[in-house]
This record gives sequence, C-alpha cells and structure tokens, in this order.
Amino acid sequence: MPDETAAAQKVLEIADEVKADMVVAAGTEIDRGISLACDTLAQAGKQVFRDKFEVAEHAPQAGLGLSRAEFGVGETGSVCVDTYSYEARVVGMLPPAHIVLLDRNALVENVTTAFQVMSRVFQKGYLGFITGPSRTADIERVLSLGVHGPSRFFIVVIGAEGGSIHG
Repeated sequence: MPDETAAAQKVLEIADEVKADMVVAAGTEIDRGISLACDTLAQAGKQVFRDKFEVAEHAPQAGLGLSRAEFGVGETGSVCVDTYSYEARVVGMLPPAHIVLLDRNALVENVTTAFQVMSRVFQKGYLGFITGPSRTADIERVLSLGVHGPSRFFIVVIGAEGGSIHG
C-alpha cells in the first residue's frame, strides 16, 4: 500500500473477507497506522477493542487481531513481532485471523541480518517470527491449520504498491 490511509482500507477489506465483526488491536497508542486502521474499522461498524484490558477480555472471541511488525525478513518471508506486552501476544494468537502492518523500509535481507538487528536494538521482552498461519502435523501426521494460533495471516506492507500478502 502506498500509505497508511490505503493500508487502513486494505485492513477493512481483509476484515470483511474473513467476516470479522470484532477486532482486537495492539499498539494503537503509539502507532499511527494501527490507530488509523482501527478508526476505519470502527467507522465501518466493526467492534474494535484497543485498550489493553479490553483486548485481553475480548481476544478469545474476536475474529481478527491487528498489530505491527518490527521488521520483515526477505529470505524467509517472515515478520518479527515484539510481543513484550500481553495484549501484543494475544492479538496474534487467539483470533482466527491476524493482520500485521509492515513498513517497507523495515525489511532485512536474511536471518543473519535479522539477528544482528535484534542484538543491537532489543534489550528485553519477547520477540517472535511469524512466517504464516499456524500449522501442525504432529497428530497422526495430518496437517491442521489454526491449532496453535490463527489459521489466516496477512501482511499489509506500507510504502509499496500492491502491498498485501495473504496466508
């Protein structure tokens, strides 16, 4: 997406696609893109929870989680998310669909560079890499989606034409 306004519209399109009427979001107090997307969702009639206590309460019933990626890794197609706060963890784990916003300028080439960035920038907390929807085949080797997290995962890239990756 070329800018945050277009990204907010894309988030609304995805919310409609996954039929999410309730959305939980992390980082709205510090992230203009997340806040704008939440405003757009609310104006479209979606129930949006941003307060950390409301997010914690409603995440199990929400149809969509919304958060920001710290950076993306080109080599693997993964995003790195900072899940230091409880609400940042649950928006990406409990709803059946998760959207992360990613700034085009926050892409690194490979995993080696990702770990170099992490060692210089992040001092505490929880970091995680997301490469796609939750999948497991540990029960009788049958592939299941969404057992340990969302079954749908979307990356909305801001500062790029086209700007979304579906999973």
